[in-house]
Amino acid sequence: MSVLKIGIVEDELVIARTILNTLNELGYSHCGPAINYTEAIEMLEKDKPDLLLLDIQLSGKKDGIDVAEKLNELHPIPFIFLTANSDGETIDRAKKVRPHAYIVKPFTKEELFAAIEIAFSNFAGNRSDTKPEQRSAHTAKEFMFVRDGYVFRKIFFSDLLYLESDANYVTLHLKSQKKVMVRSTLNDFIEQLNVQKFMRIHRCYSVNINLIDDVFPTEVSVNGTKIPIGKSYREELFKALGISEN
Repeated sequence: MSVLKIGIVEDELVIARTILNTLNELGYSHCGPAINYTEAIEMLEKDKPDLLLLDIQLSGKKDGIDVAEKLNELHPIPFIFLTANSDGETIDRAKKVRPHAYIVKPFTKEELFAAIEIAFSNFAGNRSDTKPEQRSAHTAKEFMFVRDGYVFRKIFFSDLLYLESDANYVTLHLKSQKKVMVRSTLNDFIEQLNVQKFMRIHRCYSVNINLIDDVFPTEVSVNGTKIPIGKSYREELFKALGISEN
């Protein structure tokens, strides 16, 4: 599990330090700052941020809008323009590259947090609304982001032992023994997972079947934890595990 990584493209180092400090206060990871087009593209390829904070006015001939055009072409991640430019001409240019948010400096910590949260949430939601064959390519990444307080945290499917439902909340139990609670029903959350690895075995539980250690008549053991098997899920579970009771 890792914190959402924010890339920074900003040529004024005093402002860049302010952004870095704000991201630290909000609990985000970060990379950069890149001060021009070339450094920004190198950062995208090397550090692979999850979201980009992008100034429009940069050192060199190419500006932040040029970076955004390249980003849309090669690196499909959300980006936010964080700039002092608010004139009509600049905004018209910016609209053409479809930023996920546009913040005019100076900004507050609350404004930055809200913009990041909404931009990443909308980006993730738009990807989940794509056609099934496109969604399958996304799940092949073997991870997902879930909201945890101020940040979206990266959860690798291989680290996720099982899910435990309690009304409209789902608790994610991880190999590290950490727990992350998200607001969702179990059915809705399972739809976001790699269905070849996760199976519902009880009305309140879904497990990573690759991490099941032992199977008993009425329960399974996952990393030392006993999880009950619901009667209506038993046959499908045994079939998936290749277990014959004959």
